Amino acid sequence: MGTPQSHNSSFYGLATVGSKGQIVIPAKAREELNIATGDSLVVVGIKDHNMVGLCPVSSVEEMLVQLTQRIGEMQEVVDKTKQKKGR
Repeated sequence: MGTPQSHNSSFYGLATVGSKGQIVIPAKAREELNIATGDSLVVVGIKDHNMVGLCPVSSVEEMLVQLTQRIGEMQEVVDKTKQKKGR
């Protein structure tokens, strides 16, 4: 298994929800996170804490590929363990 990745977080400022429910992502955040006009973002939230986050679709797709690979690796270990016990 690989090593855990460190998380480099930043605070970019505040955003205000407008009358149409829209927010403006601060320019520094868009620049550092490579978010461009027209990009699609996945909106995620933690309802119990009233938290919302935005993730570029490409990042979510990459994460899903990695998770799928990890699940495959885990399935192989489970299958090998079952084979050994069946002997």
